[in-house]
Amino acid sequence: MIFVELPWLFTKRFRGLAIFPFVFLKNKNLRNDQTFINHEKIHLKQQKELLWIFFFLWYFIEFLVHYIIQKNMIKAYYNISFEKEAYKNENNTDYLKQRKFWAFLNYL
Repeated sequence: MIFVELPWLFTKRFRGLAIFPFVFLKNKNLRNDQTFINHEKIHLKQQKELLWIFFFLWYFIEFLVHYIIQKNMIKAYYNISFEKEAYKNENNTDYLKQRKFWAFLNYL
């Protein structure tokens, strides 16, 4: 995991982005936020499982489907299976040790 600080890239609501092997941060203080780091580690694991490119294709398609249905970008984002898995388990620092392969499918 390689941290890169890019404050201009993020809004108040979104503080970071994982694109294997990088984690882009709104500010350097996020390096010490265990919940945030765990959330991004979950995304890095998802990306490795789907060989990176398929993760982003799936992510975009799922976002688009939810956006068409809900007509709301924020709701669409929070309903993406990858985000559901990451948000539900971001406080569990042992989650990645017990996580099953393609666990995001449980959140579809």
